[in-house]
Amino acid sequence: MFPIRDHNPSATTPYVTYTLIAVNVLVFLSYWSLFSDARAITLFFNQWAMIPARVTQMGEYSGVLTSMFLHGGVMHLAGNMLFLWIFGDNLEDRMGHLPYLVFYLAAGIAAGAAHVLGGPGSMVPTVGASGAIAGVMGGYLLLFPRARVDILIIIVFFIRIITIPAALVLVLWFAFQVLAGLGSSADAGGVAYWAHAGGFVAGAVLALPVFVRLGGPRFWRQHGGIPPSPAARYRFRRTPIPRVRRRR
Repeated sequence: MFPIRDHNPSATTPYVTYTLIAVNVLVFLSYWSLFSDARAITLFFNQWAMIPARVTQMGEYSGVLTSMFLHGGVMHLAGNMLFLWIFGDNLEDRMGHLPYLVFYLAAGIAAGAAHVLGGPGSMVPTVGASGAIAGVMGGYLLLFPRARVDILIIIVFFIRIITIPAALVLVLWFAFQVLAGLGSSADAGGVAYWAHAGGFVAGAVLALPVFVRLGGPRFWRQHGGIPPSPAARYRFRRTPIPRVRRRR
């Protein structure tokens, strides 16, 4: 079960989201040939990935950033870029291009920090943009909780697409990351669940100023939590919501 698209059109072209997808793909292609040589790809990841023990014991922080643009395989890359394509454009639309880029990188760094805290002595290289993308998902939950998301369900020969609220998709996803993180070891390979959870929380927190600027809960009430049309969003993003006094 995974999301394939959302019903939340953008009023602006998401140049930063497209660029991030392109950069991730190009970086992956630059070292793709190394996967045929186990020693070569191991050395490559040891040099450019984030290794928690090196961060805590040697102060090597560069991997926190470079690891955000590396992936461990085609499916790893494809899954991350799909999630970024689904959820990234709407945050970029609300935040603006440069603030969104800063938000994305900050969420990725926060996700890396959460992973390090979860296993400070781990020597397992960590790669992937999923921590930063989890931040995008956290911000999306705050701003668009009732946006509709199409989910593809595959159970043996049963294949169906259903549409459910973004809040349900994202909350369930976050809960799974936390539960899986509690049941996994930081010294083992596999999914960096705490990076996902940490990035998600960081994204929600980092998106708070945008939420407040748009009017906070009044922003939801303006359109019932369901994204307005692109034209309405364009006007709404540039016009602050007036404060009103409720009649008693």
